[in-house]
Amino acid sequence: MNLFRVLGDLSHYLAILTIFIKIISSKSCKGISGKSQILFLFVFITRYLDVFTNFISMYNTSIKIFFILSTLTNIFLVFVKYKGTISSDLDTIRIEILILGAAVLALFINHEFVMMELFWTFSVYLEAVSIIPQLSVSSHGKSVEPVMLLYLMALGCHKLFYIFNWIHRYYNEGFYDIIAISAGIVQTAIYANFFVLYTIKRLADLKSDIQV
Repeated sequence: MNLFRVLGDLSHYLAILTIFIKIISSKSCKGISGKSQILFLFVFITRYLDVFTNFISMYNTSIKIFFILSTLTNIFLVFVKYKGTISSDLDTIRIEILILGAAVLALFINHEFVMMELFWTFSVYLEAVSIIPQLSVSSHGKSVEPVMLLYLMALGCHKLFYIFNWIHRYYNEGFYDIIAISAGIVQTAIYANFFVLYTIKRLADLKSDIQV
């Protein structure tokens, strides 16, 4: 495991813990997309179907269980415990379209047409767009809380470090996965687009405040 992979994993842990602590400390899910959490759960369940049948290492098994359970916990907090605080008026992206699109793409573009491989490919495609509902909520809100910016930055860094990890593996091991790399680039571009637009908006608001 190289440094980029470690940094990518740490960024992912930070993102998950950030949103959990945000909900628990504020007792509110305002600004959080429950639909993105549902999509992430689909990603983790379909990707880690082999969690109890394919043992690689204790670390590998532990993080698979952690991702599934932590996402289930966040979904419980959003839709059950603090359901009265969710931003349902902003969380309007139709996730069934994203799920269907990822499923169709997995059926036609995959490494091998077998069940486990199709589920893994589906999870890769779906992960690339799972953050879209959250970015929509953050974009249409009056402001984005610093903790939510940290959450989004951590997720963006997670995928960016994984791209560096793939580059490192290609040059040092000759290994590459075109599906994972392509989806990762798309996912990173989605995050980058959001932060560029957010920065432009913030600069415009700052300029407007100065003029006033």
